[in-house]
Amino acid sequence: MLVITTMLSTKEKIIMSALKLFSQKGYLGTTTRDIAREANIAEITLFRYFPTKEKLFKEVLISKSFIPTLREFLSKTENMDYRLVLDKIADYYLRLLKQKRDLIRIMHGEIFQYPKEIKEIQSKIMSELYLTFANYLEEMKNKGFVRDIDTESAAMGFFGALFNLFIKKEIFKRKINLRKNLSTFLDIFYEGTRRK
Repeated sequence: MLVITTMLSTKEKIIMSALKLFSQKGYLGTTTRDIAREANIAEITLFRYFPTKEKLFKEVLISKSFIPTLREFLSKTENMDYRLVLDKIADYYLRLLKQKRDLIRIMHGEIFQYPKEIKEIQSKIMSELYLTFANYLEEMKNKGFVRDIDTESAAMGFFGALFNLFIKKEIFKRKINLRKNLSTFLDIFYEGTRRK
């Protein structure tokens, strides 16, 4: 049992070290040697858990993405008001983006230089995020709260608008009133999707 705990803690240490360095130096500027040094382990130990830097980056993106938080939250929304759910998802998502601001800023600048595999990983993660929210919207449609819409398009629009607000405020440092903009967007999304 102690061995399993040690293995898990080493894996988590590698992931956290990788997240820190990817956030500071980017995917392209970070080496596995850097990550091993940061995690205070031998590079060969890192390779036992993650045979390539691409696999480690994938694990960082998946395990530290918004998808687990969204799934957990949506599992508890059975009797929650639709508008309140939208507010909470937007709040959680923007908070997570802010926590990962440095990584997002670097990824935003590097993305065109990434290997094909990394671009595909990012695309799959975004697709999974949209699908998770689209499934919730489908449930709300079946319950009669949401009108007949293309839920996948609505999910893409929802997270796309939130990401755009984040980019303007946190990356481009535009002087926008985030609360006011967010409230306006959520009003538009809610009114545009709810069954009247």
